[in-house]
Amino acid sequence: MSYLLALDQGTTSSRAIIFNEQGKVQATAQRETHIQTPHSGWVEQDAQEIWSSQIAVVQQALATARILAKDIKAIGLTNQRETTVVWDKRTGKPLAPAIIWQDRRAAEWCNQLIQQQYLERIHQKTGLRIDPYFSAGKLVWLLNNINGLRELAEQGHAAFGTIDSWLIWNLTQGAEHVIEASNASRTMLMNLHTQTWDEELLHLFNIPASVLPKIISSDSYVADTAEGLLGATIPITGILGDQQSALFGQSCFEAGTAKNTYGTGCFTLFNTGPEVQFSTNKLLSTLAWKVENKSTFALEGSVFMAGAIVQWLRDGLGIIHSSAEVEKLARQVEHTDGVVLVPAFTGLGAPHWDSEARALLCGMSRGTNKSHIARAALESIAFQVSDVLTAMQSDISQPLKELRVDGGASQNDMLMQFQADILNVPVLRPKLLESTAWGAAAMAGLKSGVFSNLDEIAQSWQLERAFEPKMQNDEREMHLHKWMAALKRAKSDL
Repeated sequence: MSYLLALDQGTTSSRAIIFNEQGKVQATAQRETHIQTPHSGWVEQDAQEIWSSQIAVVQQALATARILAKDIKAIGLTNQRETTVVWDKRTGKPLAPAIIWQDRRAAEWCNQLIQQQYLERIHQKTGLRIDPYFSAGKLVWLLNNINGLRELAEQGHAAFGTIDSWLIWNLTQGAEHVIEASNASRTMLMNLHTQTWDEELLHLFNIPASVLPKIISSDSYVADTAEGLLGATIPITGILGDQQSALFGQSCFEAGTAKNTYGTGCFTLFNTGPEVQFSTNKLLSTLAWKVENKSTFALEGSVFMAGAIVQWLRDGLGIIHSSAEVEKLARQVEHTDGVVLVPAFTGLGAPHWDSEARALLCGMSRGTNKSHIARAALESIAFQVSDVLTAMQSDISQPLKELRVDGGASQNDMLMQFQADILNVPVLRPKLLESTAWGAAAMAGLKSGVFSNLDEIAQSWQLERAFEPKMQNDEREMHLHKWMAALKRAKSDL
C-alpha cells in the first residue's frame, strides 16, 4: 500500500493528514498556531512557529498511523495564500513576523496606486484587484519598514516567499527557494499570461528581483526532504494554494465546474479551463493549477463572513452555546418571517467590494425571536454565495450545472438545501470533506505515479448527499428581492 502525506498549513492551525491511494484518511494531526494583532488592521504570525508546528504534526501523524517515513510515497503541500514571509538566506531565520493574508497595513500604498490610475493595468497583468490582501503590498511594507531589510535584499541575502516557499525552504534545509504557480498568482507580482515575475511591476513597486523565489509547476518534483528530518527522505511532488487545492480535491477538472468552501469565510472557485477569463464583475482571475505544463485558470470570489456569522451568534449574541446548535435553533421556525441579516461585519467582499459597508439586521417585528435570527444568519451565507456565482455566470458563457461543497458549514443540511434552492442547481456534498488536504495529496500522487491521470483521481470522489432545488421560482425571486433590498441599505454609498 502506498501512502500520501498532505501538509495543510492554514491560518489558525497546521495539519498533517496521511491518505491511502483511495483517498481514505489513515491519520490526522493538528496543532493550533497563534495570531497576533499588534495594531488595528495588522495580523501577524511567528514564521518559526508555523514551521515548528508543521513538522511536529508530520511526526505525530506518522506515529498515529503506525507507519514509517519510508512508507510515504510523496508529500503534497497546501497552504494559506498571500501570507508573506521574509528570511535571511544565510541563516534561514525570519527577518520579521509573517504578515497574514487578512492584514490591511498596505491599504495606504494600495490607495496611492489606485489614485495613480494603475487599477486596470495591474488587473490585466495579474488578474487581481489592487488590495492589501495580496502579497505585494505586504512585501513593500516590510522592505520599507524593517530596519536593514532593503540593504540585505540588495546584497542578495534576503528571501521572500509565501507559506509554501517557507515550508519547502525548511523541509529541504535551505536547498530550495521556490514558489508554486497558483501561490505566485496571488502575489500581485506574477504576470498571469507568462507565469513569470513581471519586471514592470517589480520596477514600479521597487522590489529587488534577488528576493524572489523561482516559480514552479503545481506538479513539480521539488526535492526530497532533508536527511535526518523524518527518519527517511520523502519526495515533495505536489503544491497548491489552499482554495485551488480544494478545487482540485473536489475533482473540478472540467471548465464550468465549481466548488465552494464554507469556512470562516466562503471561497468560490469556478474552473474556466485553459483560457484566462477576466471578470467585469469585480471577481479575481487566478491560476487554478499548472500540471504537465498545461495551465488551468479559475474565477474566484471571496465572501468574508460565513462560519464567522455562527461564531457571532454564539459569542456576540449568546443565542447558541456551540456552533452545532445553530441548525436545530433555525429549524424551530418555517421561515425568517421577513428577517434578513446582511453580515457586513468587516465590509462586503466579492462581488460588492465595499470595505465601508456595515452589518444590518432588518425586517424584525414584535414576533421576531432568536430562531428567526438564526435562520436569517444561515440564509445570509447562501445569499452571499449566490451573489458571487451570479456574477461568475454573467462573466462566462458556461452555465453552472452543480456546486460541489466542502468546509465545516457544508455539514449543515438546512443551509445546503437553501443554497440549492437559491441557486436553482444541485449542491453536491462529498463523503470526504477534507478536500483541501486531499487536493495536495492527489497532486503529489499524480506526479509520483500513484495516479496515472486525472480520471483516476476523479474516481476517488464519492457523493455523500445531493441537495436538489425544490423551491418555486416566485418564492426564490421573493427571497432574492428581500436580500437585495437589505444589501442596498447596508452599503456605504446609501
